Formats: sequence, structure tokens, C-alpha cells
Amino acid sequence: MKLFRPRGRNDARQLMRSPLGQAIALYQAGRYAEAEAEARAVARSRPRDDMYAPLALSIAALATGAQGRHAEALAAYDAVLPVFGRIFGAEHPQTLKLRSDRAQALTALARHAECEAECAAVARAATRGTGPEMPLIAAAARNGLIFALNAQGRHPEAEALACEALAAHRVPDRFSLVLRLGLARSLNGQARHEEALAEAERADELRRSLPEEQRRPETGAVELAVATALLGLHRPTEARLQAAAAHDACLASFGPDHRRTIEARDLLDRIDGA
Repeated sequence: MKLFRPRGRNDARQLMRSPLGQAIALYQAGRYAEAEAEARAVARSRPRDDMYAPLALSIAALATGAQGRHAEALAAYDAVLPVFGRIFGAEHPQTLKLRSDRAQALTALARHAECEAECAAVARAATRGTGPEMPLIAAAARNGLIFALNAQGRHPEAEALACEALAAHRVPDRFSLVLRLGLARSLNGQARHEEALAEAERADELRRSLPEEQRRPETGAVELAVATALLGLHRPTEARLQAAAAHDACLASFGPDHRRTIEARDLLDRIDGA
């Protein structure tokens, strides 16, 4: 999206000069509580029908979810979604991005079937749309769909979709990273741990090439994929090191209630109980 993915130097300047510039900068720096507070302050300061007010609330919802308060984030998305539809239109890139972000909150709350349906609908709408943002929105929605399929144990479907999405999205960016991690998760789910480990290592190589603001939202995700594969390969000592690193990083970045922090803690418990 234009707000978070400026395409050039002029776009970047315009972004940081907007009323949302400070909130976005705080979010990208991983200062989620401050980003939430700043975004809410912007929303309160804007006129009712000013487009920056709902956009600020969407940033606040993102920051709330990044702190592990997933139910609050979903409630915030639900409240602002009708406003987006009224101001921007049902299939505007901003509205579709909001729906994709909302779907991530659904799956963080284990409402995986709902996430699946919403991500599939957003991906279809983005594929029909035009403009430079639409392929990114489609990639984000497909990533959410892959996660939801994996969470429901439908790993072969997730694998097929991840491979298809990676073939369609060849840019070495954050979306390629999350799609590779989704593929690794699907392979681990099918007990194809050697392949999963190789895919996770490719994801790690890609992660290291990305700027920090693109790496930060996936904190701990590569280590989790590697740890799961190593545990499946009966290498528990190495697996525990990776799972502990994932847990510590997620705890520091997102807090104890974030879904990835909980997943890392659960994996550590599995390793220690084996």
C-alpha cells in the first residue's frame, strides 16, 4: 500500500509529511505502543469525514495486534471497516488492505475458517483490480490464506498455493519471505522436514537481505520454522536453541500474548516434554 510501501523518493517524502507520518515511522521501528498512541491521537484530531481519521485508526489496529491484543485489534477493524467502505469504496486498495489485515487478526484468534474465506475473497478482488498496490494486496491475502489452510491441517493445499503464489510474486521482498515461511510450514505439516528445513534456510537468506523495517514484522518466524524442522529430524538440542531464540525475540518485540510468542512457547514445551 502507498501508506506503508512508498514507491519512490517523492512518495516517501509525502508519506512522512502526512499526518500519519509519525505513527507509521513508530510502527516501522517496532515501537508499537507509541505507534498506537500516536495513531489514536491523529484520529481524534481529524474531522469526522477526513480520510486520515479512519486510516489512523487502521494503523492503531495494526499496532494493537502487534502487541498481542488480537481481540482488541479485531474489534478496531470491525469498527472502522464500514467507514473505509463509505469513504474509499468496497474494492479500493485501502479497503482491501484493511480486510487483509483484519483477516490476520481472525487467524491470530484461531478463527481460521473465517480467515480463509476472507483472504480468498480479498485475493479475488485484488486480482480483478488495477494499480500498483493490487499485486501486493493479493500476495498478502494469499499469505493469510496459506496460514489458515496450514492451521486447519490442510497442508497439501497450503503447499500448492504457496508454490503458486511464489511463482507469481518473484520480487525478493517481505511477501516472498512470508510465502516461503508458509511453504516451510506446509512441508513441516506433511513431515517433509528436510524440505522444510531447506525452505526455511532459503527464507533466512532472503530475510538477511531485507531492510530492518521489512524484517521486523517476521521476528522469530524463521527460527520457528527451522526449530520445527529440526525437531522433526530428531535434532532436539538444535531445535531448542532455535525455538528459544524465537521465543525471546518475539517476547521482546511483541510481548507474551502475541500468537507467535505463544507458538514459540508451545514448541519449547513440546521439545522439553519429549
